Amino acid sequence: MAKRDYYEILGVNRDASDEEIKKAYRKLAMKYHPDRNPDKPKAEEQFKEVKEAYEILSDAGKRAAYDQYGHAGVDASAAGMGAGAAGAGFGGFADAFSDIFGDIFGAGRTRSNVYRGADLRYNLEISLEEAARGTETRIRIPAMEQCDTCHGSGAKPGTEPVTCPTCGGHGQVRMTQGFFSIAQTCPKCHGSGKVVQNPCPACGGAGRLKRQKTLSVKIPAGVDEGDRIRLSGEGEAGVNGGPAGDLYVVIHIRPHEVFTREGSNLHCEMPVSFTRAALGGEIEIPTLDGYAKIKVPPETQSGKVFRLRGKGIRGVRSHSYGDLLVHVVVETPVNLTPRQKELLMELEEINQRDHSRHNPRAKSWMDKVREFFES
Repeated sequence: MAKRDYYEILGVNRDASDEEIKKAYRKLAMKYHPDRNPDKPKAEEQFKEVKEAYEILSDAGKRAAYDQYGHAGVDASAAGMGAGAAGAGFGGFADAFSDIFGDIFGAGRTRSNVYRGADLRYNLEISLEEAARGTETRIRIPAMEQCDTCHGSGAKPGTEPVTCPTCGGHGQVRMTQGFFSIAQTCPKCHGSGKVVQNPCPACGGAGRLKRQKTLSVKIPAGVDEGDRIRLSGEGEAGVNGGPAGDLYVVIHIRPHEVFTREGSNLHCEMPVSFTRAALGGEIEIPTLDGYAKIKVPPETQSGKVFRLRGKGIRGVRSHSYGDLLVHVVVETPVNLTPRQKELLMELEEINQRDHSRHNPRAKSWMDKVREFFES
């Protein structure tokens, strides 16, 4: 009996892609599997026919021979497959499911044994001045580096890793249960496909060693709390020659004794004496670049804010400097001498004679309190 055309069996065109052939096979394999068709005796033959067609058309070499010579070009291999299919029962259905699970979970695919190294994080604490002006510092970090003796292979010099006997170098082993066949990472080689029979004496077969390394880090001017500086390739070494990871230096700024930072602006409190606030005058204000002078007008109240433009910080991505905001805090005198107390009492008596003139805020506040209780 003449064999049917393989493309016709799968219901695809002769120029169908590998993905179209695979998709058609999955659909027909599940459709004709005997366990899903117990009342259809011909289902088993149809299933074997679909499996045979797929095994020819999914192999590039066999498909080319079939396209050129027809069944005559693949009869020998097809006969062997037919016997194999019969002896294996309905394993093709399991293969169809394993293909599906492989697409979803990665099972069935050949895994690379080359892995990128892990990224590292380093917390660097700097002063506010260093953050404002930029600096360069050296840090020392522990990291996994490639072994110089075996150059990352893990094998003793003069030897090489050998193909894993458990998985045959695939990095995976297939476990079949019922109709399902699922690939799992090989427990012996852990997915690399190779095993080290003669471990490197320096690294014990790991291919990497933990070492301390010193790096120079340039801190750009204007960095802020939580900013990250990426040092490419300075993380842990890769596995089996894979690329190294990156190092991320995270900036933390120490609290300053005078200034607090808010973006590009700086804030500071400036204690002003009782008499200076009342009479006014010139005072010196600290900045990151030295001292600046401002004029305090007479009758300045506590909480008054003076803005010094351009005396803040220029951000990393900014072309202009922020401002310095000076918050005035009128300081009440302490440790008074008898003479000072006498003078203050005299001042208070004078203020009481015309309270609304000399203490307008207190007068306004008392009026509001009185109205509240009267209402």
